[in-house]
Amino acid sequence: MKLKTAKGQIEGIIKMVDDDRYCVDISTQILSVIGLLKKANIDVLNSHIRSCVKDAILEGEEEGEKKIEEIVTIIDKYIK
Repeated sequence: MKLKTAKGQIEGIIKMVDDDRYCVDISTQILSVIGLLKKANIDVLNSHIRSCVKDAILEGEEEGEKKIEEIVTIIDKYIK
């Protein structure tokens, strides 16, 4: 799972900081974790759209609209 991998990488970064490793190496690892977390977030949103959002749309226009608005809000935050 991507989140467990990210957790392990973050623990490694903390050790790098504690060991006073080269800043650029630490930064590179941080960027790697950020990329992994973005991919994990896409996986979570994909699952949400295919389950919760789909079900809400099938329940009716109002419920579907609420779930669509949630996704739009998340995407807006993701883009910024």
